[in-house]
Amino acid sequence: MSAITHLQFLESEAIYILRETAAQFQKPALLFSGGKDSIVMAWLARKAFYPSKLPFPLLHVDTGHNFPEAMEYRDWFVQEIGATLTIGLVQKSIDDGRVQEEKGHNASRNKLQTVTLLDTIEEHQYDACLGGGRRDEEKARAKERFFSHRDEFGQWDPKNQRPELWNIFNGRKHFGEHFRVFPLSNWTEMDIWQYIRQENIPLPSLYFSHQRKIIERHGQFLDASTGIIPLLDEEKPKVKEMTIRFRTVGDATCTGAVESTASTIDEIVAEVAAARQTERGTRADDKRSETAMEDRKKEGYF
Repeated sequence: MSAITHLQFLESEAIYILRETAAQFQKPALLFSGGKDSIVMAWLARKAFYPSKLPFPLLHVDTGHNFPEAMEYRDWFVQEIGATLTIGLVQKSIDDGRVQEEKGHNASRNKLQTVTLLDTIEEHQYDACLGGGRRDEEKARAKERFFSHRDEFGQWDPKNQRPELWNIFNGRKHFGEHFRVFPLSNWTEMDIWQYIRQENIPLPSLYFSHQRKIIERHGQFLDASTGIIPLLDEEKPKVKEMTIRFRTVGDATCTGAVESTASTIDEIVAEVAAARQTERGTRADDKRSETAMEDRKKEGYF
């Protein structure tokens, strides 16, 4: 009897957690951004419940500042797997006075997503949201358990988490509380790419090398093609065409690119293996303070 590979182990673990979520909660949803982690999670969910359809909808919190390629992929993927899509709009939260848009050329809607997410959870009465967070991404995410409790205000207390001995998960909660569930907690960025290669999972074109207009700001290569990021007058002459790709896909105002000629999965795997910068090192939202991610998560962020 041959031993299973590490990817088979991770796949088995994630599918077990997806099935546990469907069994323990009455109305879960799967957070879907069109990024590689949520794509892999939706792919695993399809395997977990095949030949039935997904027993929960995909939930996208739309900042209105998304890359067009990610939105095209999202709509194609939802149709491809026959899923139901729920969308929470940050613009609606702004129009309703629930959040106030940031001002200035560094303004971002990334932090505003938290209120939209919590409002959408409340509106649809979701009692668990599956997220694609991985422990290797960022130190706050390394503190997460598979089943992460949120209080009635959607807040996370990293010092008050439940033990998960022998992979026994406790999804009990009081009325108004909910859980975030992270089936990919033990995966690394490399595992994600190797699994994408193994399963031949299609991805948005943003992940592959392409030419794009870029402005370098605070050491980050930000998109200057879509017009989403406002440019200062002195920055406009500095916009240059570069050969780049994105390691993460999120709100365009805070998602930086990396210079890359990797145009195939094999080339990306080789690039990730040699990389000396962390994946989240390209994200401006994590650089606002030393505890930026943990502060957002405590408030109810993904």
